Amino acid sequence: MMAAFSMASMTDVIFLLLIFFMVTSTFVFPNALEVNLPQSSQQTAIKPGTRVYIDSDLNLYASFGEESPAPVSADALPAFLRLAHEQAPESYIALYADKEVPYGKIVELLDMGAANSLKMVLATTPASRPKTDR
Repeated sequence: MMAAFSMASMTDVIFLLLIFFMVTSTFVFPNALEVNLPQSSQQTAIKPGTRVYIDSDLNLYASFGEESPAPVSADALPAFLRLAHEQAPESYIALYADKEVPYGKIVELLDMGAANSLKMVLATTPASRPKTDR
């Protein structure tokens, strides 16, 4: 005679794990600043340690790690980025520029990072694929 095994407790554990991961996944990328990013067909899966934001009014914001973005002046940005680089030398600095920001301003910030030997990447959103009728 074989003993019957009840799967009810196993199902409860699985549902609890599912709820746990659904709730914690909402905290992965806290984005307190709304920036309309340009679209790109290529995406890289890196998690930046430092983030620099430029909104459509050319205001600069910066954050390190998981902190929320704080306003920063253009003069204080290089010192902030050097300090962030010293704390996490292997991490990238992501530049979140609104799509209304002039190209020259983006190049200026990327050049500032290159002049300070910082690894900077430009953040984009995935391009929407055109629908094909087949």
